[in-house]
Amino acid sequence: MATALVLGATGGIGGEMAAALLRRGWQVRALHRRAAAMAGRDGLAWLPGDAMVREDVVAAAAGARLIVHAVNPPGYRDWDKLVLPMLDSSIAAARASGARLLLPGNVYNYGPDALPLVGETAPQQPQTRKGAIRVEMESRLRAAAGRDNIRALVVRAGDFFGPRAGSTWFSQGLVKPGRVPRAITWPGHGKGRGAGHSWAYLPDLAETMARLAEREAELPAFDSFHFGGHVDADGTAMIAAIRAACARPDLRVRRFPWFALPLLAPVMPLFRELHEMRHLWRDALRLDNAKLTAFLGAEPHTPLAQAVAETLGGLGCLPQAEGGTAIPAAA
Repeated sequence: MATALVLGATGGIGGEMAAALLRRGWQVRALHRRAAAMAGRDGLAWLPGDAMVREDVVAAAAGARLIVHAVNPPGYRDWDKLVLPMLDSSIAAARASGARLLLPGNVYNYGPDALPLVGETAPQQPQTRKGAIRVEMESRLRAAAGRDNIRALVVRAGDFFGPRAGSTWFSQGLVKPGRVPRAITWPGHGKGRGAGHSWAYLPDLAETMARLAEREAELPAFDSFHFGGHVDADGTAMIAAIRAACARPDLRVRRFPWFALPLLAPVMPLFRELHEMRHLWRDALRLDNAKLTAFLGAEPHTPLAQAVAETLGGLGCLPQAEGGTAIPAAA
């Protein structure tokens, strides 16, 4: 039985990846500072440790065939201080164990020159601080693959959503967890219309990465794939899916208050980080998954209506029928 170490298993993509690997017969370890309190949760083998401590990650990865680096500082806090040291810990663990290191990537790496259709070889010239950090992460993986015989894989996707996606644009912007939406807050320009936006349903993305992990021996030392996911050409598809899931065709759409973010940034650093990524809602972006589909044959793809209904259900955002059962989404 192959063993994987998932860093960030309590997060959205890390949790879905751990679940996907378990379904496919892997033994899955997870690192946590309070591992004893996590014992037995989600069928994982919880090991004590911190992703910032290189020795902890190296020890946890001993004998593993795969390391999933899905750990990120919550709320964008201290990215410049934490993100790269955590990755260096994973690189050291991959070097010691011989495991393939898998990094779930995002679209922060790209500036306007790479748009609208972005392939794996597109130039990475971001205009943001977080984008520069993501570029440096991938640069370190590529360098380690060439210098230290590390095997690394980046799977890039658009904005995450899913029943346990954590802090995402969907769960923190469009709707609010734990309450039935009274409105949809749309970050795109205009009420439901604007540039195309790419979405990644996390169960589909995790299944894709698990399939790639099973065939990692067929890949070069460093490789990358783009996950197509759901492309909403102008915002209306996602809005319509939320309305249908809530059985509220009249659910109103309000603009995201971009104008207020610079004013609030000094007291709420998260707003500064969100404002920096505004261009991803202003400019059309679609990830080209031709390489992925050629390798796997097809990309796992849950229909948007079902994916949105499952996401809203997991977030506690669907109306409840009598007795506490969620009302099924409209067909």
